[in-house]
Amino acid sequence: MRVLVAPDKFKGSLAAAEVADRLVAGLAAAGVAGDGLPLADGGDGSVDAAVAAGFAPHRVAVTGAAGDPRYGRIAVGGGAAVVEVADTCGLATLPKGRTLPLDASSLGVGQAASQALRYRPRRLVFALGGSASTDGGMGLLAALGFGFADATGKPLRPCGRSLGDVHTVDSSRAVRTTGVEIVIAGDVSNPLTGPDGAAAVYGPQKGATGAEVDFLDAGLHNLVRAFVRSGHPDAPAAAAAAGAGSAGGIGFAALLLGGTMVSGAEYFLDLLDFDRHLARAGLVVTGEGSIDRQTVNGKLPAVVARRSHPVPVVAVGGRNTLAPDEQGPAGFTDIYSLGDYTDRDTAGDPELTRQLLVRIGREIGRRVTVAAP
Repeated sequence: MRVLVAPDKFKGSLAAAEVADRLVAGLAAAGVAGDGLPLADGGDGSVDAAVAAGFAPHRVAVTGAAGDPRYGRIAVGGGAAVVEVADTCGLATLPKGRTLPLDASSLGVGQAASQALRYRPRRLVFALGGSASTDGGMGLLAALGFGFADATGKPLRPCGRSLGDVHTVDSSRAVRTTGVEIVIAGDVSNPLTGPDGAAAVYGPQKGATGAEVDFLDAGLHNLVRAFVRSGHPDAPAAAAAAGAGSAGGIGFAALLLGGTMVSGAEYFLDLLDFDRHLARAGLVVTGEGSIDRQTVNGKLPAVVARRSHPVPVVAVGGRNTLAPDEQGPAGFTDIYSLGDYTDRDTAGDPELTRQLLVRIGREIGRRVTVAAP
């Protein structure tokens, strides 16, 4: 039997590629052949997953969420270019321990997209997870040539603090994306504004106080009005669309560019040719940092389980909070948790995580060997 090892990252600990490598090593120690296929769901690690699947990595100079210059990566291959928010201007690009709910910008992902377009892709994929900003995608659009000005004509810095001052949007110098399919990969269905919008739901996770949430939401409403005033009558419909509130409103901006919102997990399974790999497998091992009820509600391991049926699927997580009677409906024949093998916190201990993944891979391999006819 060949085992397909197709995990997501263990957030804060190991990238998906290393999770797959350690589990494959454990299977090999038990005499079982494993094929690693690191996956992503549109969040951080999406570029890494594309590179592991054969896309070419390219370093790009960008501006981090706090305005500092840094380098990020894009992945180019098969007529597509993958651009990731987390790696360019996400929370991980902020100074350690800091959040900037009003001043963080999405400029970096727009700069990465601009550089990706130089490779003339037929498809530009925005992976939206891990954002630090709530700027309605002003930064993304500014990097692609859009200009934002207040009522006096003064140019505005693209960030949440500027949202309420935007009066006009100039798209006359915008980069043309004609002939490029824009794909918005994420797992968020929130609209741009209102009680379920980008500021109200995700602003607190980015450090926004209650007053700042109200300020940002009012600013996002104003941004939509400014687009309408500036000749974009489709802006209200884009703002109301499912997913417009993803990544602090980057989803809204990408929709205005003509993008299509898709399930990040499903899209990346297709992009990484999951079904072709599955055809060789008698067992699938997937996983992520936490196996819980959010997993069941459409996160990557559950999507892998659904796509793999009737091939059995084993899940591996840093921790597992699903009850025994929940794992079957989630699509898993078994769940292994690193927390069952140690009392230490593995989330902040990559080396311990590596060791335990090898151990779990070996245990899965032994069970496969015993079960084989």
